[in-house]
Amino acid sequence: MPLPDAGFELVTSRHPVRPDWHEIARVLTDDGTYLAQHVGPASAVELIEFFLGPQPREGLARDPEQEAAAARAAKLQIVSLRTARCRMELFDIGAVVYLLRKCVWWVPDFTVERYRDTLERLDVHIREQGSFVAHSSRTLVEARR
Repeated sequence: MPLPDAGFELVTSRHPVRPDWHEIARVLTDDGTYLAQHVGPASAVELIEFFLGPQPREGLARDPEQEAAAARAAKLQIVSLRTARCRMELFDIGAVVYLLRKCVWWVPDFTVERYRDTLERLDVHIREQGSFVAHSSRTLVEARR
């Protein structure tokens, strides 16, 4: 990052793909804090697997303990590491289409045309059950230099 060493008391992030722990540590002042919400393990896996079938677990892993170990390797102290799985309910097929167009990495080749049969099966499920339930996973990370 084109930022000065030890120039920030606080670095925040929301949903980083691969936190660069050494850069985070470099730009933080002594006793500076990193506060972030990371995507947690197997987020929205139920929806992803409805469209793509069973996925390899390593492809779904955002292991908070591995991220904490990487932060420690960069000389950061983990103050707090908390993971939550939050219920997501999708009440209509339009919401599913919107979500899959927004989160393109979940079903990378998604188009309505390509997944019409799957969308129709999911629509039947939603109409019969009232919703489709998946779980969003998030990890709150607080680290200090």
